[in-house]
Amino acid sequence: MGYSNARLEAFNNRIKVTIRMAYGFHHVGNLIALVMLRYGGLDIHLPQPTI
Repeated sequence: MGYSNARLEAFNNRIKVTIRMAYGFHHVGNLIALVMLRYGGLDIHLPQPTI
């Protein structure tokens, strides 16, 4: 039975895209925070305005 590293390569590609998005950040900590926010598994719900 063969194993594939497709999931790892897909995740690596997503991180590379995020690094391109973060071009111009002055601190590496901001990049790490952006990666953790996008792919850390948090489900953040923004407040909705009440009508």
